[in-house]
Amino acid sequence: MNLPNILTILRILLIPVFIIVFAIPSVTRSHLAALIFIFASLTDWFDGYLARKFKQVTLSGKLLDPVADKLLVMSALIMLVEFQRVTSWLAILIIGRDIAITGLRAIASSVGIVIAAKEIGKLKTTVQIIAIVLLILDYPVFLTERMIDLHSVGTIVLWFSAILAIISAFDYSIKFWMNVKRT
Repeated sequence: MNLPNILTILRILLIPVFIIVFAIPSVTRSHLAALIFIFASLTDWFDGYLARKFKQVTLSGKLLDPVADKLLVMSALIMLVEFQRVTSWLAILIIGRDIAITGLRAIASSVGIVIAAKEIGKLKTTVQIIAIVLLILDYPVFLTERMIDLHSVGTIVLWFSAILAIISAFDYSIKFWMNVKRT
């Protein structure tokens, strides 16, 4: 077991910790839950970086990494729906898209076709993480004399990530069907 795979497993293990912390009502729960979510999200970047840099890309890493990513985001979205921070249909749209694209990539992979993540998919993930963090931090903050409602900002950013998700889903679907026609 190499360090990138350990980081992926750590991300999976952090999911129940995140859920428990986020589910316990307290003044500091949102701060701690946001930190756990950010740390878990950063392990995704680090495991990929380390795997490529030290040529430690493994089959188990290729399989576990996207599952860990989806589980983390899905868990956060479901918890945000539970706390009425995100509407259920928006969460279903985002989660459904992720499941559908993961399925398409798995089907393509089973016939030897690799559909790599594109920049728009990576941007979608980054924007989604930012939105989720803003929505976890569920209270207004003051910056200078102005108050910023993180919920409103997070909702707008989540909508932007949903638009990117739909655009990237079309991109993946087109690439999938173009590659399937060739085989």
